[in-house]
Amino acid sequence: MATTNSFRIAVLAGDGIGPEVMEPTLAVLQKAVRRRSNLTLAFETLPAGARCYVETGTALPAPTMEAARAADAILLGAMGDPAIRYPDGTEIAPQLDLRFDLGLYAGVRPVRAIPGLAGPLADPRAQALDFVLIRESTEGLFASRGKGTIENDAVARDTQVITRDVSERLFDFAFRLARQRQATGHAGLVTCVDKANVFKSFAFFRRIFDERAARHKEIRAEHAYIDATALDMVRRPWRFDVVVTENMFGDILSDLGAGLIGGMGVAPSGDIGDRHAVFQPCHGSAPDIAGSGVANPTASFLSGAMMLEWLAERHGMPEAAAAGRLVRDAVDRAFAAGGVRPREFGGSAGTAEIARAVLAAVDEVNAPAKK
Repeated sequence: MATTNSFRIAVLAGDGIGPEVMEPTLAVLQKAVRRRSNLTLAFETLPAGARCYVETGTALPAPTMEAARAADAILLGAMGDPAIRYPDGTEIAPQLDLRFDLGLYAGVRPVRAIPGLAGPLADPRAQALDFVLIRESTEGLFASRGKGTIENDAVARDTQVITRDVSERLFDFAFRLARQRQATGHAGLVTCVDKANVFKSFAFFRRIFDERAARHKEIRAEHAYIDATALDMVRRPWRFDVVVTENMFGDILSDLGAGLIGGMGVAPSGDIGDRHAVFQPCHGSAPDIAGSGVANPTASFLSGAMMLEWLAERHGMPEAAAAGRLVRDAVDRAFAAGGVRPREFGGSAGTAEIARAVLAAVDEVNAPAKK
């Protein structure tokens, strides 16, 4: 684990464009940390993913899991390949194994517009969009992963699981995050998204939310049904602050949130538990563009910023948080002037050009001198 000035980071670059976005991410993180602190990041690259499965017969080798468990944080590129599957037809997804094995119950998906990169909504308020979706990541409908049944080729069943223990920790996490955001000018609002009018499991989920909300009276709490939330995320997404929901609902809404800010290439994420955390871009391995140099590494940079901020909170090292903010500020600066534009935003900038712009911006952002 962390020494007084060094963090061990397990790096799982994975498949497809994963290694392509990981390489510049490590460079950006190292540069930001040097600019803002006396900390060091010790990266350990580990095998995992679909190609690893083809080569070794396992997608997440035991030594990789052991090293990841011992690290201070885990940084992922992208995992899987639709053309490589398990015998039951499901895709290879070691990132899901990490979530379950390490108890990473809080899937944090920021939805933040980047200056200079306009999303699809015309309303000017969308250009300042900034809310967070928290997806429970170990239960819900995903609890049936690998356990579903098919009976006589006529009926298929997957079962949703909601537990009090995980739900309480999830909701407390959401309220703590809302309180942190409130201190920086955000609304101090947590919205619980469910389908409690139809399903008993969601009525249970909502009841636990209300119980935990009573312990955080300084933060406003509200309920919303999943269908209404999908509507409002398009119609008026600026009304949200922290949104917390079940695993499958969160999986779907997080992609919608990425769409609001321009796509997966700018959508970071963190899967966080009580002791461990994994950070990765929301996008997949995109094998169709792998090797072409056009992948947008921004989501990976921003995921690295989230990692630094989590390490700062966990270890009481504010200089790591300063480095994370520098990464985010550098991303904003690189795009704000409009000179660099990723392809999904109508530009021509690929991985290398975007990385160069952000690395240059790390030097350009005004900051306190390193002590």
